[in-house]
Amino acid sequence: MNAATPTASKSVGKSTGEGQHDFVSFTVAGQLFGIPVLKVQDVLGPQRITRIPLAPKEVAGSLNLRGRIVTAIDLRLRLGLDRREKGQNSMSIVVEQNGELYSLIVDSVGEVLSLEGAAYERNPPTLDPRWRDFSDGIYRLNGSLLVVLDVSQLLQFAKAEAA
Repeated sequence: MNAATPTASKSVGKSTGEGQHDFVSFTVAGQLFGIPVLKVQDVLGPQRITRIPLAPKEVAGSLNLRGRIVTAIDLRLRLGLDRREKGQNSMSIVVEQNGELYSLIVDSVGEVLSLEGAAYERNPPTLDPRWRDFSDGIYRLNGSLLVVLDVSQLLQFAKAEAA
């Protein structure tokens, strides 16, 4: 496991692959997650978020990022975890999906990890069932588990609630 700068790489799919895969690592409720670095537009510190009336509970609100309105998603709630305690710091990872920007609110952002495609594994049966639909697979790191999130699946909650 090495820290690396973002470089062009294949994104991890549902099967194992060759070569290096780069992920922006972050934690939510003590669990290590990763998003392919090519999906990440920006990383932000705490932001002023405006609440949106009648929005799903996972939608924390919206924020203004250099003149663009960005929908803020609380990953703790999206992943079925408890709310962040008042005063607890958070950060945001901005991703783009279908031309729209989304801010994924996380507890902390780590480093960019460059991992061997051969070390990629499908979701184990012991992975929390609440996360299985959002996970693209895992990497076993020294003493921890990196759960790779599928951003497109993570942001489909609006369609699920409309159904």
